[in-house]
Amino acid sequence: MHTIFALATARGKSGVAVIRISGPAAHEIGSGLAGSLPQAGQAGLRVLRNATGAVLDQALVLRFDEPRSFTGEDVVELQLHGSIAVIRAIEAAISGTGLARMAEAGEFTRRALLNGNLDLAQVEGLSDLIAAETEAQRRQAQELFSGAMRGFADMCRHDLVRATALIEATIDFADEDVPVDVSPEVGALIDKVISRIAEQLGGYQAAERIRSGFEVAIIGPPNAGKSTLINKIAGRDIAITSEFAGTTRDVLEVRIDLNGLPVTFLDTAGLRESDDVIERIGVARARSRASGADLRILLIDGLQAQGDFDPGIAVDLRYMTKSDVTGSGISAVNGDGIDQLLADVSRILMDRVSGATLASHERHRQALERAHALMMVGRSCFIEGSVGAEILALHLRDAVGALDSLIGRVDVEAVLGEIFAQFCIGK
Repeated sequence: MHTIFALATARGKSGVAVIRISGPAAHEIGSGLAGSLPQAGQAGLRVLRNATGAVLDQALVLRFDEPRSFTGEDVVELQLHGSIAVIRAIEAAISGTGLARMAEAGEFTRRALLNGNLDLAQVEGLSDLIAAETEAQRRQAQELFSGAMRGFADMCRHDLVRATALIEATIDFADEDVPVDVSPEVGALIDKVISRIAEQLGGYQAAERIRSGFEVAIIGPPNAGKSTLINKIAGRDIAITSEFAGTTRDVLEVRIDLNGLPVTFLDTAGLRESDDVIERIGVARARSRASGADLRILLIDGLQAQGDFDPGIAVDLRYMTKSDVTGSGISAVNGDGIDQLLADVSRILMDRVSGATLASHERHRQALERAHALMMVGRSCFIEGSVGAEILALHLRDAVGALDSLIGRVDVEAVLGEIFAQFCIGK
């Protein structure tokens, strides 16, 4: 492979910047800049110079020898002063050697995958970790990045390989009596793997919501205080509030960290019949977004006789507003009851994610569903005895292949482009 390099930290003025070099010429380039490199796995302070001998910076230089590096290749990392000019000068010096090219987005991680330092699920976990905004997202991404999906796939694979070996033993003894009846053990292994896969699929939706975030729609009649509430939640004015009904026409969004969960609150148009064409569009959008939301909060104007208001949409939580005037309910004006409202939302969403599993990407779901379908067919064949041992063994081997795709043992090239497109240059 070509030697590659890139800035591994955010571009711009900073206290420290890190430039990473990886590939067969990494040590040669590093030695040319620093004069000498520290021992493998160690760091040393060096003066960096260009080809003419001019001093570029004083940096902490780290050296890694293959395969004991992130990428599995020889790697040199330069921890520089985070000056834009210094970064440009070092990049120019590296490029001027003619021994390395600028890395593409995600290319360091891609090399770690191709060199066996990471599996495909770990790559996805790293991508999720970089994008994590909340504690729940961090924990979920860290578990995936740590190799937990490989552990799951290997455990299932071990049982299926054992079951397949037992089945194939009956083929070998086709003309003789099989020494031991393997049926009970084969059946138990098949059922065990089916149960594990079903558990992962059962927690997929909750896990996916932790990764992508929940949507909570605030709905109700006009002037019920929806925009005032979302401004209170956001801590700033993102929605126009007015005494005139129908002020909100489009769906406004604010994303917050709610006790570790990523939650987007939606401020929607007041639900009512209207002759105004624009307002009718706003109401239609409100109903559509609310119907697709994970949770719906209905606000009722405490100053109006609206206790029997029917939004025409399933509601999870209902609150009377304007308690600053009426003395009961909640008020986004003075904050009465808002903490309890957020606690209620958090409690419901926490209950929903309590069963979250490792599977958090659509690719995971598809691989698991394919494996589950193959296992169910195999189980039916096993119970009914409708096919020969060769066909049953084939179904189990296909299920192993589906599980292997979870971590990239098979079908890896088909998804690499989509996955690495989400990475930044330098990672």
